[in-house]
Amino acid sequence: MLRIMIAGGILVAAGSASVRPAGAATAIPTAHQVTSIPTVGPLFFPSILGLAPKLGLPHYCSASVVHSAGRNLVLTAAHCVYGTGLGIEFAPGDHDGVSPHGVWAVRRVYLDAAWVARRDPHRDFALLQMAPHGTTRIETVTGASVLGAAPAPGSTVTVDGYVAGSGGRPITCTTAAYLTAGYPSFDCAGFADGVSGGPWLSGDHVVGVIGGLHQGGCTPSTSYSSPFGAAIAALLVRAQAGGRGDVAPIPGGDGC
Repeated sequence: MLRIMIAGGILVAAGSASVRPAGAATAIPTAHQVTSIPTVGPLFFPSILGLAPKLGLPHYCSASVVHSAGRNLVLTAAHCVYGTGLGIEFAPGDHDGVSPHGVWAVRRVYLDAAWVARRDPHRDFALLQMAPHGTTRIETVTGASVLGAAPAPGSTVTVDGYVAGSGGRPITCTTAAYLTAGYPSFDCAGFADGVSGGPWLSGDHVVGVIGGLHQGGCTPSTSYSSPFGAAIAALLVRAQAGGRGDVAPIPGGDGC
């Protein structure tokens, strides 16, 4: 957990180069539930043929549909991915045990080389190629956000995700972004286990996912993202090409 000191009206995390909007320490919002967000959903593992959500089994991470040429890509945190992605399923818009837009199976996983080699927290993002339902691609059903760049400090982001467990509804929070040692950060209470991979949205652009530093955060009130820039843009190009996927490394600790 970061130790915060006040210096000149700006909050600074000791040893972390953290810069927050003035007043952030006393004005932390709390996430609230919404019924459903079509492009956002929980991930289930292991699950095949949509069985995990049908049986009410627990979900463990969050993800969202990102626009691509093939209309078949989903964005999440790299630390949410296991192996080749076989057995991971995604239920966009899931709420109260209902999956209104179907359950979609991962076909391939695309990861940055630095994550595969050494689990670099600056590259804690993954693109999942989803198998179609017949001839229908997932983006055709749900819509999608456009991949963007990391938010500027002080800009407003809306962050969505699912707290781990069975059923439930997504939570959402709109708040100001800031930087911690180069990682986009935000303060909002209620972001507990399971929200990893949830999208940071600025308008119709996805500008981060919960992950990165400490795999997204050590407390429910402060969350992080890997910085989005050239690396994730290159990953999108590779995933759109649809070549051979990657194999995720063995999961490791978050350092909290």
